Amino acid sequence: MGNGKGGCLTKADLVDSIYENMPIDKQKATQIVEDWIELMKEGLIGDSKLMISGFGVFEVKEKHARPGRNPSTGEKITLAARKVVKFKSSQILRKELNGEEISDEDRENEFDE
Repeated sequence: MGNGKGGCLTKADLVDSIYENMPIDKQKATQIVEDWIELMKEGLIGDSKLMISGFGVFEVKEKHARPGRNPSTGEKITLAARKVVKFKSSQILRKELNGEEISDEDRENEFDE
């Protein structure tokens, strides 16, 4: 999977994978991906947290206003308060990325730390 453009997996790649692996047309595969992304956004907006077993946790965090500098002019500015999405991978994903073996205990306790 991946489109070969810098190793980045895109929405189109997800649609293609679903289309190639399931008995549905491309329009339906596109709708599945769009609906899934919308559900994820709604989860973050409404609950501020999205947990995907075996993958990780996305969580909305508040960033307070803070001093900064305009990189072009060096002028001091205040960066506005804002919300950001943080991602923390599950123990299972971290182990897979590092080529480590995943135990049954890892699967049972994947979000404990």
